[in-house]
Amino acid sequence: MARIEPIARDDLPQYEPIFELVEASMGFVPTSMPTMARIPKLFEAFAQLAGTVMNAGEIDRELVQMVAHVASTAAGCRYCQAHTAAHAAQIGVDTEKIEAVWEFETNELFTDAERAALRLARDAAQVPNLANDEHFDELGRHFADDQIVQIVATISLFGYLNRWNDTMATTLEPEPLAFASTHLSARGWEVGKHSS
Repeated sequence: MARIEPIARDDLPQYEPIFELVEASMGFVPTSMPTMARIPKLFEAFAQLAGTVMNAGEIDRELVQMVAHVASTAAGCRYCQAHTAAHAAQIGVDTEKIEAVWEFETNELFTDAERAALRLARDAAQVPNLANDEHFDELGRHFADDQIVQIVATISLFGYLNRWNDTMATTLEPEPLAFASTHLSARGWEVGKHSS
């Protein structure tokens, strides 16, 4: 159960255009957003940053979601794990690939480029950060610098979201909850503190 109650959407008419964009993309408005809206400038800055990072267009949307998922899993945020996995499926990542994402080093579903990006996501999301020059040497074999910047920006954005949602015990919405319960529970996912 959320530690801070989100503001009701009806009480935030000034943000309805943002909510509508998010809803069109994800199918719902994440509970975290109307909680952030308690500080309007925080909400506005977050919405702009998230929109920029997730839609920069340097890497494909599928890889963005897999990077976000692996980073969130490495950080331990069950809320963001559910969100990123469900959104990955929604935009076309095969559920078999989502379920196998932690086998990316050896599973034939993943390309060498994806392995390099997911390896950085896993290692950079840990505390202390385990990213090193070898990660970037390998990334450079597959990605241009601007693409690497979007990969790191995605990991960094989810560093914020992982801390926010895990600390706030943000209530998980029905759509990602159903997806995660079906497709992530075999590898230990549970809703935990994010239940309603």
